[in-house]
Amino acid sequence: MQQFFYEIYALATPINMAVLFGSVITGIIFGALPGLTATLAVALLSTVTFSLPVELAMMSLIGAYVGAIYGPSHSSILMGIPGSAAGAATALDGYALAKQGRAGEAIATATVASVIGTVLGLFALIAISPVLVALALNFTSVEFFLLALFGVLICGSLTAPDMPVKGWIAGLFGLLASSIGIETIQGYQRFTFGIPELAGGIDIVPVILGGFAIPQIIRVLRDVHLGERLASSVGSLWPRWGLIARSKMCIARSGAIGVGIGVIPGVGEDIAAWSAYDAAKKADRDPESFGKGNVTGVIAPEVANNACIGGAIIPVLTLGVPGSPPAAMLLGALNLHGVRPGPMLSFEFPSFIPQMGAMLFWASIGILICGLTMARLSVLVLRIPVAMLMPIIAFLAVLGSYALGLNIFNIYLMLGFGIVVYFLEEMGYPVAPLVIGVLLGGMADVSIRRALLGSLGSIEPFYTRPLALILIGLIILSLMFQSDRMRGLMERGWNRLIQRRSTDTGAAG
Repeated sequence: MQQFFYEIYALATPINMAVLFGSVITGIIFGALPGLTATLAVALLSTVTFSLPVELAMMSLIGAYVGAIYGPSHSSILMGIPGSAAGAATALDGYALAKQGRAGEAIATATVASVIGTVLGLFALIAISPVLVALALNFTSVEFFLLALFGVLICGSLTAPDMPVKGWIAGLFGLLASSIGIETIQGYQRFTFGIPELAGGIDIVPVILGGFAIPQIIRVLRDVHLGERLASSVGSLWPRWGLIARSKMCIARSGAIGVGIGVIPGVGEDIAAWSAYDAAKKADRDPESFGKGNVTGVIAPEVANNACIGGAIIPVLTLGVPGSPPAAMLLGALNLHGVRPGPMLSFEFPSFIPQMGAMLFWASIGILICGLTMARLSVLVLRIPVAMLMPIIAFLAVLGSYALGLNIFNIYLMLGFGIVVYFLEEMGYPVAPLVIGVLLGGMADVSIRRALLGSLGSIEPFYTRPLALILIGLIILSLMFQSDRMRGLMERGWNRLIQRRSTDTGAAG
């Protein structure tokens, strides 16, 4: 904590603050405009900040990340159309409040809730990361393989709840794509098909830019028509402080949900927001008011999706496993800047984790100031036809892919990967596990081969090491929970717990 407070002071330089606030504003715009996402914002800025010092680049990426998760609240409230999936839950009650002439109150409340959620996430980052680092130091190749497998499976399960097998297939496709290139242990080429450019493997930046930018550009240019439902004015930008104070249990619950879901590899802020919204609705004394302008329906998802940021960064820094798609891009950016996330991070860069916490703190201040300042401008910004912005985004995506090694093959890779992902998404296959598979595929491949070489082909370490057994248990549980019967049992247990707590609270009142 002492190092964390020192980093808050050390980062408060004019150049850092200028970069941070500029990135927060960029992130808010990316989050607010439908079709643009937090992942795309972090991906594009990763290529722009490649030549900057690590501290300045991370300041920019964290600012854009936080701003882009908060930004959808503006379009959700003013238009009823979330700029990205992270703000979809906020649209239910936020837009209802805007139609009642309370758009300013809703935006101010969402801003305060987002600040609180970010702060809860950064404290979780500082508190939980040392524990995970100590645990990860006991990991061997067996545990790292099982961790990568668990990340792909759980991401596939949660991002394709209607048919988890689609998520697993997408993750498997990502794992296969990661195996392209020269094999790292024995040095022979795999799946290069005689193409020299594939010998070095697939770079993550073109994959992420193609996977998230190209499908969004195609969809927006195909069928997005905006402006008809936009609120004409914002009104008073003043939250209901009394209601926020009375919502302390909802805030604590939503923050815990956000951090918990953020730590799970590859899930993301949108699931955190919906989970917190659902929990708030079930715990509220008047659940029928949700969707009709209940301010708690704005507070819960905004706290959760911003708390998820700190939670998603925890496995990135301690295990090298991304907790959400934007965090996956953050992991790629760290690798580009020569920072190796994982158990040794605290030894190679002792102040890095507190520094990331301090960056999240300043980013929360940034969204508080910029969010309220831009609230009235949002009415004007959101009137810009998104189709006009898409060619600019396409140009930046092409430029970002080419800038990585000045290799024109990366542009072809980005375009080809983007078109494949577009058709996969149209068929209901999620992109997140695919990208997570590409990111974790190298670790999974090398780890299982090292484990088998070290044990002379025996699988004994997989069932004799306690940490390996825990991870195998988590994998089995994640597969079991895909059955309707198991989910029904869990849901009934959760409902009984919520009803019991509500009854106890009412009796105490």
